[in-house]
Amino acid sequence: MSANPVILSLLAFALVFLIVLALAIAFGVFDSTRRTLHRRLDKIRERYSSDRSVAARARARRIRTGDEPRSALDAALRSLVPRPEELRRRLSATGRPITIGQYAATGLIIAAVTVLVFLAVLGLPLALSILVGIVVGVGLPHFVVGRLIASRIKKFTQQFPDAIDLIVRGLKSGLPVNQSIAAVSREFADPVGAEFRHVTDKVKLGKTMESALWDMAQRIDTPDFKFFVITLAIQRETGGNLAETLGNLSDILRKRQQLKLKIKAMSSEAKASAYIVGALPFIMFGMLLMLNYGYASMMFTDSRAMIAGIGGLVWMGVGVAIMAKMINFEV
Repeated sequence: MSANPVILSLLAFALVFLIVLALAIAFGVFDSTRRTLHRRLDKIRERYSSDRSVAARARARRIRTGDEPRSALDAALRSLVPRPEELRRRLSATGRPITIGQYAATGLIIAAVTVLVFLAVLGLPLALSILVGIVVGVGLPHFVVGRLIASRIKKFTQQFPDAIDLIVRGLKSGLPVNQSIAAVSREFADPVGAEFRHVTDKVKLGKTMESALWDMAQRIDTPDFKFFVITLAIQRETGGNLAETLGNLSDILRKRQQLKLKIKAMSSEAKASAYIVGALPFIMFGMLLMLNYGYASMMFTDSRAMIAGIGGLVWMGVGVAIMAKMINFEV
């Protein structure tokens, strides 16, 4: 029995060492200089090379860089992830250079740290600690990626009507659609400029405009952008005044944004009250842990208290879901 703390300490040290090593390899610490050099050389070739084939190969390599594994461990971690194509689409929608291997390594690290905390610090059983570690290791990265995607899509939606107006002005001045979209990629900041830059790069590599825009629609999964793509596709098939159609679409999108802001203002008071009421149980439990740890720790050791706590969390979750459904309107 006296060897248990020593064994736990050794296991903890070995786990921390492996975590740091995995992070260093997965995030490319050891070969970051070489990758940075290659990336700069590709940009120089793309910009200054007189040979079009060399510039095209450099541009294609730069576009593909975000999808390629960055290390051997990165490729190995990708094999542990179910549905890697769906995960790759979600990670690309964040607008950040996150690989599947980095995502998997982060989840494993979070799960391992959670198991250690619940097992060594809180003294929970091994099976329960592993279960909680798996839930946290899978759920927390998924939640963070979802928040990043939602934040980026929100920013894109706010800038998108202005981007459409720029395209309309370009069309009215006589520019083709491709050049008008290229102007958006130059004039707007991320995420609108970056996403339309991907479109122009793919068109230069030989893809059609519709195909490049639908690829972008997989990352920017909003009805507003899909309306835009469908409008361009219909116009190319049937003809018509594209500038006027896009102008009407921009006006509709702005009115939708105004209506969403009105709904948000009307429901803000109810949301604030819900946040306060929902946070009170956790605040009180934290105070109990600080004032009387022996009494509050029964929630982690006594099976009856654990069942009651889980039931309370479930019912709180149901209440939060119902309130969220009541104040979220489709516009």
